Amino acid sequence: MNKYILKTDNLTKSYHGVNALHNVSVTLEAGKIYGLIGQNGAGKSTLMRLVTGLAFPTSGSIELFGHTGEKALQAERKRLGSIIEYPSIIPAMTAKENLRLHRIMRGIPDEKIEDELLVTVGLSDTGRKKAKNFSLGMKQRLGIAAALIGNPELLILDEPINGLDPLGVVEIRNLIKKLCEERHITILISSHNLPELYQTATDYIIIHKGEIKQVMTLAQLEERCRHHLLISCNEPEKLVSVLEMKLNTRNFKVMADKSVKLYDYMGEKERVSKILFENGVIVTNLSNEGDTLEDYFISVVGGGRNV
Repeated sequence: MNKYILKTDNLTKSYHGVNALHNVSVTLEAGKIYGLIGQNGAGKSTLMRLVTGLAFPTSGSIELFGHTGEKALQAERKRLGSIIEYPSIIPAMTAKENLRLHRIMRGIPDEKIEDELLVTVGLSDTGRKKAKNFSLGMKQRLGIAAALIGNPELLILDEPINGLDPLGVVEIRNLIKKLCEERHITILISSHNLPELYQTATDYIIIHKGEIKQVMTLAQLEERCRHHLLISCNEPEKLVSVLEMKLNTRNFKVMADKSVKLYDYMGEKERVSKILFENGVIVTNLSNEGDTLEDYFISVVGGGRNV
């Protein structure tokens, strides 16, 4: 399999002269869960519609499984499964009847896949119950089952946790992780809720007003939100020596601007300041730093004026 599942290059989509997406370039690698984070109207659904072929770009390009060009993309999209905006289910049908309809429409002869997928998404005991009587979480899981009919390698889910109660959120989260870990499906999931996707995704793409603001891994997100004492001084090398010799810690990180993030002594700022002073380190800044996930998201999209 190609290492890269999806690449977009300067992807732009305009409606009546207004850009819904502007020069969006992203790369998705196989076997990961990507969280596409942005407020309502940020361009999340537009990007997903372009990738799945439900809309066409104004400019830029899409590469799926190493292939470009509209004819090739149409063929490669058979390897996708998706829920864009709402699950594609018939309310008057049972769960199994819905899957049978999707199986027939996709031209898949194997009837056994219906029961297998109902087990996978936890709906094997719904019997003759109509989909219109399902909870919102059950409808989302049925929609995911329908998206899995063609055994996709890339699953695209647009706001699948929106409006769910806490139990429904946990069910969808566990299902997504299971699909990635057991079926090795790459997943792109959109949401405006960074704290929720923090418990699900391995990588994050923050989009705002149609533009990509940041791309990072889970480890990078945790590092950027990790609480610490931020220390700046006139002699960074001496500061490091004092931290190691006098405060007996190596739990710190020297930044590119020579400031130091100290992850120990969070509640002992006065003690740290005193020891640095006693050892000849002239401190120009000593502050408690570190964002909540919500704070970090707000800072990336431009502060409170955009919320």
